[in-house]
Amino acid sequence: MKTRITLITLISLTLLMGCEQATKRETGAVVGGIAGGIIGNQVGGGSGRTIAIIAGTLLGAYAGSVIGKQMDENDRYRTHKALEATPTNQHSSWKNPDTGNEYRVTPTRTYNTTSGPCREYTTEATIDGKQETVYGTACRQPDGTWQSAN
Repeated sequence: MKTRITLITLISLTLLMGCEQATKRETGAVVGGIAGGIIGNQVGGGSGRTIAIIAGTLLGAYAGSVIGKQMDENDRYRTHKALEATPTNQHSSWKNPDTGNEYRVTPTRTYNTTSGPCREYTTEATIDGKQETVYGTACRQPDGTWQSAN
């Protein structure tokens, strides 16, 4: 029951953020928090599951906010390009010449929905010498762009 409440809360926050212009950091925090909560739910068991969900949500939100804050338009373009053209389990890497940050996007699963293709992916980022990893899912929109689905 607590798991459902946590996941519903995280999903609601994501939907509410769509109502206003969210910053890169806020978007990254929400996406990372959701991914971390889901992973925590799958890792934890019994009474430890709640702790794993909370820890996963907090760690995911932190990692997502750090990556989201640092990504500029070029980095987001490269991420979308990787989702569009990179085969599953292969990666696309680049170094941002303005910030020095390095990114590696690896699509890990591709599947079709009634609204179009979706891909699960991993983004590894090295920002100020520190490595962060975020897991996510994105779906192709009718205009050809990719939008985070979690």
